[in-house]
Amino acid sequence: MKMKLVAAIALFAICSINAQDDLAQATIKGVLAGNQGQVIQLAEAFSEEQYSWRPAEGVNSVGEALLHVAQANYYLALKMGFPPPEGVDMMDLPKISGKDNIIAALKQSNEFVLGKIMMVQNEELSEEVDFGFAKMNKMGGLLAMMEHNGEHKGQLIAYARSNGVVPPWSK
Repeated sequence: MKMKLVAAIALFAICSINAQDDLAQATIKGVLAGNQGQVIQLAEAFSEEQYSWRPAEGVNSVGEALLHVAQANYYLALKMGFPPPEGVDMMDLPKISGKDNIIAALKQSNEFVLGKIMMVQNEELSEEVDFGFAKMNKMGGLLAMMEHNGEHKGQLIAYARSNGVVPPWSK
């Protein structure tokens, strides 16, 4: 009986340790997925006509802001060693037009980066990466991905409110 209890405790301890192994990646993935979901909800709430709205000359339109997020998802993942999937040309993303096409491109980039986060191993988190705009470790890259999506969620909330669109989760 004692041996079974000791074995059960050991198994529980091993499982607990393994569950904590990727805690940072799992936490970032969860927050990022939440931000991405709200950005998609906003993208769907804008009308087709509002996709060309911009707050001022020289500032991204609604559609351009969404495509910027998609492009940045791929860019950050690429810098961390995950090239875009076959058929995705990052340089062509800004040329996509139409609400449905833009949402589809954004969803594809979201799914791609969410699938890559857990592939970053704990021992890789401290590896330095040159992102072009800054040198930081892979943990910083994952956080930048999460923060960038959150930043543009805020931008799109402001765009929505300026256009009489209520963020769906706040109704």
